[in-house]
Amino acid sequence: MIVSDEPRWTHEPVLLEETLARLVGDPDGLYLDATLGLGGHAQAVLNRLGPSGRLLGLDADPEALTEATRRLAPFGERFRAVRTNFSRLAAALESEGFFPLSGALFDLGVSSLQLDKPSRGFSFRRDGPLDMRLGPDAALTAEQIVNRWPAEQIAMLLREFGEEPQAERIARAIAAARAKAPLSSTIQLAAVVESVVPREGKHPATRTFQALRIAVNQELESLTRGLETVAPYLKSGGRLCVISFHSLEDRIVKNVFAALVAEGRFRHLGRGDARSAVAASPDELERNPRARSAKLRVVEKC
Repeated sequence: MIVSDEPRWTHEPVLLEETLARLVGDPDGLYLDATLGLGGHAQAVLNRLGPSGRLLGLDADPEALTEATRRLAPFGERFRAVRTNFSRLAAALESEGFFPLSGALFDLGVSSLQLDKPSRGFSFRRDGPLDMRLGPDAALTAEQIVNRWPAEQIAMLLREFGEEPQAERIARAIAAARAKAPLSSTIQLAAVVESVVPREGKHPATRTFQALRIAVNQELESLTRGLETVAPYLKSGGRLCVISFHSLEDRIVKNVFAALVAEGRFRHLGRGDARSAVAASPDELERNPRARSAKLRVVEKC
């Protein structure tokens, strides 16, 4: 009997009730989940909709689409899924004839499937290849960055995408380690970071892995493009909801939302919705520690 070392995924959607209360205004409308993942938010939205309400889910990860499609099969034709990056959502909406939207949700970051599966290379706590691609179409891997990029370029990446104060020390340590032998696993890279960064609070490799993941998947560029692209597909009164997990994402969300509001195309829903981010409740944090950095921001189309 073969026992897989891959974990069984558990998935609790972050800020679920807070999101549903703001996203679902028309039970018979069309809704977009631009980051489908394992389908937790999508399932909850579909449960809130009436018999005419439908949801389209997008994800670049074929594994995530397979799991979500299986989970959401009971909804029949009310749910459809498309494999694509949300930066290319316009093509999906046009090909499906799926607009105008009553609401769109972006739940950023990585899903439990990706984070908890060592073979995907996202976790510094379990050994796996230095991959970090959200989808197989990505042209770059984390292994290529750490083994081929100049140390100066790696340091710049860690500063910009990881906000890592020890970026230069880590980059020099990576260069010294790969000079002996190429770095090929997550545990190897995490050990290199730990060798020069003291363990204080969160794991020393947290920011390094974040930066590499963002670079591999061009996450920040895709986020800006996706938010700007979806705006014209929302109908009047349609809501755009974004859940972010770190300051770089949240800054982009705030800036794009501010631009949409300044143009007169969207409005803030009021204090506590878009002007101030919605955070997880103490009860949710106790159940799901991964929600500790989550922030929800919402705007409504005029």
